[in-house]
Amino acid sequence: MMTLDLTTRLLHRDALILILDKPAGLPVHAGPKGGPNLTAMLEQLRFGLPRNPELAHRLDKDTSGCLVLGRHARPLRSLNELFAKGGVDKTYWAVVEGGPAEEAGLIDMPIARRSPERGWWMKPAEDGLPAQTDFRVLGRAEGLAWLELKPRTGRTHQLRLHCAASGFPIVGDPIYGSAPREGGPRLHLHARAVSVPILPKKPAVEVEAPPPDHMQERLAALGYQGPISPTPPDLLQPVVEPTRRRGLRPK
Repeated sequence: MMTLDLTTRLLHRDALILILDKPAGLPVHAGPKGGPNLTAMLEQLRFGLPRNPELAHRLDKDTSGCLVLGRHARPLRSLNELFAKGGVDKTYWAVVEGGPAEEAGLIDMPIARRSPERGWWMKPAEDGLPAQTDFRVLGRAEGLAWLELKPRTGRTHQLRLHCAASGFPIVGDPIYGSAPREGGPRLHLHARAVSVPILPKKPAVEVEAPPPDHMQERLAALGYQGPISPTPPDLLQPVVEPTRRRGLRPK
């Protein structure tokens, strides 16, 4: 059974919300086959309240970083409304293959499900849901780019698909990029920061999460010299560089 002390991953705690540094490799909900997941561990974060905190949004299993939780019903309702209306400012970091020609810009690309059987597998589609992502290049080196990504919308796999379909897939992405299904680098996508205006008459809660250790080598080559967040031992996996490249999927 997995043992992970969530209190050591807390970035912010007040009477209304918690912000957690979710490690890569930990799903937020149980999958069809069960297994360790964040929701099953939330009792650790009650801090004297009668009920567990609840997720206000979600991150993919292999995405690390800032995850916001409501501590009880009232702030959770406020958070749900904020996220639904785009009121929470979210900043992601990604290391991508190649990179955009421009130093900054907007990816405006509608998204739809690829098939009814795989609701999480997305594709660009002119008749899909609107999806927009602002990007800014923070560094370039060795055929890679370090991007700051700010989603204006919150579609499933939006950042991964937007980068890949624009010609610069995220390193370690086995679905939309060139990484193998097993044995390759972990996904280099990190929820770097959030700004949450939970109380209208007070400044927004602003939090940053240090990038995970599996991104350290590439980020350092791209110019990052800040702190790194260690991966819990139970989530460590061997990292083997892919031996062959595959084309962009899905087409």
